Amino acid sequence: MKRIFVAFTVGILLPQIIFVVPEVAQAQSEVERLQSQISARNDRLAEIEKEIARYESELKKVGGEKQSLQKAINQLETERKKVGAEIARTENLIASTDLEIDKLSIEIARTEEDIESTQAAVAAIIRSEFKNESETLIELLLNHEKLSEFWSTLQAHDDFRESMGEKVAELASYQTILREKRGDSVDKRGELASLKDEFADRNQVLVNNKAEQSQLLSATKNEEAEYQRILAEQQAAREQILAEIRKFESDLQFILDPTSIPTGGSQVFNWPLKSVIITQFFGGTEFAKQNMSAYGGRAYHPGVDMGAPRGTAIYAPLSGTVRATGNTDLVPGCYSWGKWTLIDHANGLTTLYAHQDTISVSAGQRVATGEIIGYVGNTGFSTGPHLHFTVYASEGVSVRKFNEIKTVTSCGPATTPIAATEAYIDPMLYLPPY
Repeated sequence: MKRIFVAFTVGILLPQIIFVVPEVAQAQSEVERLQSQISARNDRLAEIEKEIARYESELKKVGGEKQSLQKAINQLETERKKVGAEIARTENLIASTDLEIDKLSIEIARTEEDIESTQAAVAAIIRSEFKNESETLIELLLNHEKLSEFWSTLQAHDDFRESMGEKVAELASYQTILREKRGDSVDKRGELASLKDEFADRNQVLVNNKAEQSQLLSATKNEEAEYQRILAEQQAAREQILAEIRKFESDLQFILDPTSIPTGGSQVFNWPLKSVIITQFFGGTEFAKQNMSAYGGRAYHPGVDMGAPRGTAIYAPLSGTVRATGNTDLVPGCYSWGKWTLIDHANGLTTLYAHQDTISVSAGQRVATGEIIGYVGNTGFSTGPHLHFTVYASEGVSVRKFNEIKTVTSCGPATTPIAATEAYIDPMLYLPPY
């Protein structure tokens, strides 16, 4: 009887004793300290978000001004401040995620200790019960001089079983907590890796901004007349390239099979930007050329333009595989897409993202819906930072070198997506309502 009572007492109290040892109390204190630091980081993030919003507001004002050298310089300087704030935000997110991982590590270790102590308590109960189960009820009755002692022993057996059920349930609960925290830890580590990639990309945006400002001042000699002359030359070269590309594409043979792509209005894509301001709609198919008024008089704009500050993240609107990336700016005088990415989707559609500042993916890479694939820029021929978004029927688009378009000489070996006119599709058919 005494042995049973002692085992029962150990089984009940052992986890509670372990819970209050100094090491556990110290771990709890460390968790609280980390949580306090995480909260402080979150407060700082809120301040940075306000700072970014202020710069975005300033950029909208600058964007509405007449195109001039001073406007271009002011825009670059404001963009640099905004990108700097975004870098600070990413740094804080990295630090906060590091703290979250440290906190989870402590909580995982503590949960593992809880599991071990609970398993030990369960083992002690089982061993004690096993020893006593070897006695029959008759033997148990004969071993007691008083009937009251016999009933007390039977009650102790019932208490054992009840305690056993509680400990098993407690063990299952701890194991569930452990699985969840390990899952959270894996997620946070993945998030940390993405944030570090984002940090590197945003720093590259800052480098590109400084280089563009230096190039702008050098090319224009800080004179407005020279700036306007360069703009006019670029515009003329751009129009020549576009005209020759459109002629080349109009000669390509392609018949669109409507069953090979989703039905219009099915909204298969998310917006590639979190905040959408459309500055130019689609107007590039044969139908558009015959019905120019339906597209605001734009006879051949093969996509949708979305205005956004330099360094704005671009997200994959649907999972897919990167077919190719390119940078027409590598060839002097090639006033075209600048930095571009082409992604094939499983539904028969392919999407283009042009004028990027930084490309975050590479050919052959699988991307998930919502994954960052690049950052808005002002590369190629662009009168201001924006994302050009084109949708093609996958079978009708290919990647070619400009020198395959025989009359184009200013772009040479630079690559570009080329599609038959009928392969261009209005992106608005597959995007959420605007």
